[in-house]
Formats: sequence, C-alpha cells, structure tokens
Amino acid sequence: MNPTETEETEKTTAAPEATEKPAAEAAEPAGTPAAEKNKTGHETDDETGHETGYGTDDDARETPRGLSGIGAAAGAVVAAGLGVVALSGSWVGKIAAERQTLIGQIKTAQGGTPAQQISALYGDAWHTTALVNGVFALFALIVGGAVLALPQKAGWVRAFALAGAALGVLGLIVSAGMYFDVFLSLPSAGSR
Repeated sequence: MNPTETEETEKTTAAPEATEKPAAEAAEPAGTPAAEKNKTGHETDDETGHETGYGTDDDARETPRGLSGIGAAAGAVVAAGLGVVALSGSWVGKIAAERQTLIGQIKTAQGGTPAQQISALYGDAWHTTALVNGVFALFALIVGGAVLALPQKAGWVRAFALAGAALGVLGLIVSAGMYFDVFLSLPSAGSR
C-alpha cells in the first residue's frame, strides 16, 4: 500500500462519522457542556441530569401551582384573621356603635319614654356592633371556603382555611344571637 492510499482511506472512513451527527450537536460550540437526549426526547445536562432548554412541560405546570399556592396561603391567613376579628370585635364596629349612640342621643334629647331611650342609646349600638361583626364573620367564611375549594394546598394552609371558616361560622352564630337579643336582652325600664 502506498502512503497516499492509506491517507485517503482514513479520510473517507472519518468523513461518514462527521456526517452522521445531528445538526443540533454539530452546531454546538466547543467548550459548552455536552447535552444528551433522554428517553422523552428532551436534552439533559450531563452533570445534573435535569432537562435543559426553555418551555418544558414541567415549567408550565409549576408556575400556576406556585402562584395559586401563595394565594391560597394568603387567603387562609386572611380567613383566620377575619374569623378572630368577627368574634373579638373591630375598630370599625366600635366606631359604628358610637355613631349609633350619638344618633340615639340626638333622637332622645327631645324626650321619649324610658324604653325608647334605652333602645335608642344602647340597643341600636348593640345591634350595629352585631351587624358589623356578622359581616366580618361572613367574609371569613367565604374566604376560608374559597381556599378550601382550591386544589393542591399545603397542610398548614388547609388548617388555617378550615380554622377561618369555622371561626366565621361561630362568628355568624354569635352575631345573630347578639342582633336578635338571644344571649342578652336589653334592660327594661321599670314601671312606676
């Protein structure tokens, strides 16, 4: 064999190997980490084994789950807070009750029976407080129920949402009892 024949045979055997590589691998610049395709057809990094590239199916699934998880957590905490406010009272309820007391004082300044004065000065303020607390309880129940209806929640989020909904139900019962004078009735004026 001639030395020139040997060189030509080496060139022809090396050429088919270079053409057999896919265009994506051939276009990859030197010095970048080699990527290989896994069984699903996505490229994976040799070192980590994770899929490379953008727009994979996993990315599309994780983004909404993360956002709904944050929203569910915030909603659960808000529901529990609203439930506590519904049972303990709020600044808004206090201001509304004081306003109603002032209106009662204005109405009874010109006179009225003792029963009308008690109702105007204390009863209306009591019922206003019950009404405001009932609104907070209803919001706690709605927000807690909405969070419980969302799929894929962490355990603590579910617990907070359930606590908020339960406090909302309890707050509605207490507020209804206050409004309809079931727990404590208004004092009656003594007859002379």
